[in-house]
Amino acid sequence: MEYIILTLLVIILIGIIILLLKGKNNDGDKINTLEVNIVKELGEFKSSLTKEYGEFKSTLTRELNEDFTTLNERIERRLNMINDKVNERLDQNFEKTNKTFSNVLERLSKIDEAQKKIENLSTDIVSLQSILTDKKTRGTFGEINLQHIMSNIFGDNQSLYQMQYPLPNGTTVDCILFAPESLGNIAIDSKFPLENYQIMVDRNQNKLTREQAEKRFVTDMKKHIDAISSKYIIPGVTAKQAILFLPAEAIFAEVVAYHNNLLDYAYEKNVMLTSPTTLISTLTTLQLMMKDLERNKYASIIQHELSLLSVEFKRYKERWDKLAKNIDTVSTEVKQLHTTSDKITKRFDSINKVEVDKERIEYEDIK
Repeated sequence: MEYIILTLLVIILIGIIILLLKGKNNDGDKINTLEVNIVKELGEFKSSLTKEYGEFKSTLTRELNEDFTTLNERIERRLNMINDKVNERLDQNFEKTNKTFSNVLERLSKIDEAQKKIENLSTDIVSLQSILTDKKTRGTFGEINLQHIMSNIFGDNQSLYQMQYPLPNGTTVDCILFAPESLGNIAIDSKFPLENYQIMVDRNQNKLTREQAEKRFVTDMKKHIDAISSKYIIPGVTAKQAILFLPAEAIFAEVVAYHNNLLDYAYEKNVMLTSPTTLISTLTTLQLMMKDLERNKYASIIQHELSLLSVEFKRYKERWDKLAKNIDTVSTEVKQLHTTSDKITKRFDSINKVEVDKERIEYEDIK
């Protein structure tokens, strides 16, 4: 493109020169000769320009082909790299997907297994419900639950509690807790009023049926409270209070939430209502109280013994002071005796010295 523009500029410049020469010079031959030369030079220039343009075109075409080939190779390499990356990512994602799918299958198998266990548990619950419909069986269930709680808190120490303990009035309580004399032995009896409770909380029953079941439930609870208060609270034998154990948390929650009148009635009868959870807390508190009472008991014994020891130590001190005085007296007398002995010894020395001098004088006189 640059060569073509340059050619046009040269042609325009030559045309302008010819016009200028025609205006100033009248010699036509010279002008013709000049035109011929210019045309000739212009032809040569055009040929040279055409040749250079051809070379430039071929060079440009070759360079463009080389650049295109290089660009094509780079694009191909880039595409291959992208393809490798995509394949790698696909492989990784496939591996992760496969692993996730395997985990899902494993979880599904566990869910199936859990579902089977739930079905078996449902069957067991139905069996348990059929068992608990019998009053005697419910009583046994409550006693076993009570024994399990006592064993967990106090162990198998029969000196602290005893199951199925006979009382002097001819009754037998499910459990007796041997507390210190200041508290008294605490009777614990299990009661399980289930039938009317189930009807009372069954939403499939109509309102009237549920209300009647609620009244019967309250009546049953009061009968149990009266029985425990009259049978298991014996002055001089047991504590002033007894414990009614409800082996079902739901029944205890029902009483606490909706039947405060039963709590007041039990309080008036000196009966404490408990569930498995609250019984554990109550027994733990009683255990701490028993330990404190025992500790205080031994503390009073220790204090008494310390008082006796103080009296003996006072006597010891008096006798030691008397002995010390006697020792001081003897020590003084020993010192005095030692002084007298020294004086006697010195006197004997003096006497001996005097006799020796006398004999020496007599001997010199004789001589």
